[in-house]
Amino acid sequence: MTEEARADFADLVVDRRGVARFRGRLIPCAIGKGGITNEKREGDGGTPIGVWHMESGYYRADRVMRPRTNLTLIPISSRDGWCDDPAEAAYNQPIRIPAVCSHERMRRGDGLYDIVIVLDHNRHPAEPGKGSAIFIHCWRAPRYPTAGCLAFTPKDLRWILARWDVLRSKVVIQ
Repeated sequence: MTEEARADFADLVVDRRGVARFRGRLIPCAIGKGGITNEKREGDGGTPIGVWHMESGYYRADRVMRPRTNLTLIPISSRDGWCDDPAEAAYNQPIRIPAVCSHERMRRGDGLYDIVIVLDHNRHPAEPGKGSAIFIHCWRAPRYPTAGCLAFTPKDLRWILARWDVLRSKVVIQ
């Protein structure tokens, strides 16, 4: 196998149909209700085209076992939030709640964030209005659209995380 083929094999490649390819498997996934976009904007529901890295993640220790992975994962607390307010210095960063800025609660009641992975889309540094909270998380229902994230069944997400290579693997949205 060539170096390019090995790199592609290690990458999670997602297409416009909501099909991911990883380690030789095809895996159904959900994408944003705005489809896949090259012009990501805050609140547009689009999943951004590009090559991204999984930075770290969270999990609900009160609901699920910590996924087997070499990524840094921390248990979600009731005070964990994510700032989605372009006017704030903490835009597209984790925050402690309660907070006065617009934000998302990481500890959700619906199970979508029982396992949630942070992608490096618009993160270092974050450009206001270019999109925030682009995560990989558990899906609501088969291919039910997200607000711009990627979503998988919990079983498939665990399978991906167990095989993730933090040094070589990338998320490729095309």
